[in-house]
Amino acid sequence: MRFRLVAAVAAVASLVAAVGGSSAFGGSNATAAKGPPIKIGVLTSLTGNFAPWGIQFRAGAAMAVNEINRKGGVKGRLLNLSFGDDQSTPNGGIDAFRKLTQQDKVVSTGGVVASNVGLATARLAEQAKVPLFLLRAGDDTILTTQSRYTFRMCLPPAQEDGPPILDFAQARGVKSVGAIVADYAWGHAFKTALEDAFKGSDVKLNVQVAPLSTSDFTPYLRALGSVGLIVATGHPPGAGAILAQSAQLGMKAPVTGAYTPFTLAAKAGSAAYGRSADFKCINVASKAYRALAKRYLKTFPQNGFFEDAAMEGYVYVKIIAEAVGKVGTDHSKVAAYVHSHTFNYPGYAFPLKWTAWGEMVGPTPFLTVLTKGPPPDPALNKAGDWWPRNLSKSKPLTPYRPS
Repeated sequence: MRFRLVAAVAAVASLVAAVGGSSAFGGSNATAAKGPPIKIGVLTSLTGNFAPWGIQFRAGAAMAVNEINRKGGVKGRLLNLSFGDDQSTPNGGIDAFRKLTQQDKVVSTGGVVASNVGLATARLAEQAKVPLFLLRAGDDTILTTQSRYTFRMCLPPAQEDGPPILDFAQARGVKSVGAIVADYAWGHAFKTALEDAFKGSDVKLNVQVAPLSTSDFTPYLRALGSVGLIVATGHPPGAGAILAQSAQLGMKAPVTGAYTPFTLAAKAGSAAYGRSADFKCINVASKAYRALAKRYLKTFPQNGFFEDAAMEGYVYVKIIAEAVGKVGTDHSKVAAYVHSHTFNYPGYAFPLKWTAWGEMVGPTPFLTVLTKGPPPDPALNKAGDWWPRNLSKSKPLTPYRPS
C-alpha cells in the first residue's frame, strides 16, 4: 500500500512538472526567460521495486533546477525537468527513453537504477548519442569500450565492489562471509565479483541467490550458517528485512550492501544500529552536505532523508547545466564536455571524472554505519532519530575496463 501511495504522488508531481507548472519538482511559471526552456530528462524508477532510489533522485534533480532557475537559469533560459518512469522494468525504460528523447527532446537523461534497465537504455543512448547517467545499474556489461554517452555516477560496476567488501571483512578479522544476492543481472554480476575478490584469500565465502521479489530471507540466512559479515544487495527493500530477520535468528554480524538507502535499512529499527554498514557517495559529516540536506528536507520532508540518490540527482542537473552553459544543447558537445572535465561538488564523496568509456576515475566512497543517533540537528532527518556515521573512506578504485 505504501508504494502505491508513493507511486500515485509521484505520478501527479511528474505531470505537474512536465507541463511546466510551478512546483517543487522543477516547473516554473516565469515569463522573463530569454528563450525556450532547456529540458533535462529524468529517466528513473518512480514505481516498482526500485522506486525508493528513483523518487530521491527526482527530488534532488528538482532542487537543483529550482536553485538554478531562481538565479535566472542558464544564460537566461530556464531549466525544465521531463520525467520518464521506467517502472523498474527494461521495457518501461525503453519506452521512457524514447519518450524523453524523441518527444520531449531532452538534452540528457539520468537516474537509471536497475541493471536490466541500464542494459536496455545504454544501448539506446549510444545509438541516439544522448548522454545517459546511471544512478545505480552496476552490471559490468552495461558499458563497453566503445561507450561514449553513458556515465556512472556513484555505484561502481560489480567488479569494483568486491575488493572493498573483502577489505572490510579482513579489517574486522572476519573469517567467514555470507552473501544474499538477487536473481537478476546485478545480483549475478555481484556474485561473480565477490567470488573473484575472495579467491585465494583466507576468508570463506557463501553466496545465496534469491528471487528479486523475495521478502522472507529466513531460509537464505539459515543457509549462510555462522558468518562474521552478511552482504545483502539487490533486494529492495531487502536490507531492512535482512537486518531484522537475521536479528530474529540471533545473528549479530554486521550487514553491508551496495548503496542501500538509509531509510530502508533503518526500517529494521534497533536491529540496524551498529550493524548496518554501507558504502555511500555522500559525506554526511561535511558542512556542505548538511546545508544541502536542510534545504532538501524543507522542500521534500516526505522523503525523510537526503540520501545519496538525491545528491546524485542534484549533481546530475548541476553537471548538465554547466555543460549547456559552456557548449550549448548539442548532445555530442555536452557528452564531450563531461568527458573532458572534473566535477567537484561539496558534500559529494569524491570528484567526478570519467574514462573514455564512462567509468568513474578513482571513486572513493565512504563506508558508513547506521547509529541510534540522534542526528546533529533534527532538521537533518525527518525519518527518525538515527544518524549515519562515517567509518572510513575507500582507497581510489581502479576503473573497470570492459573486455
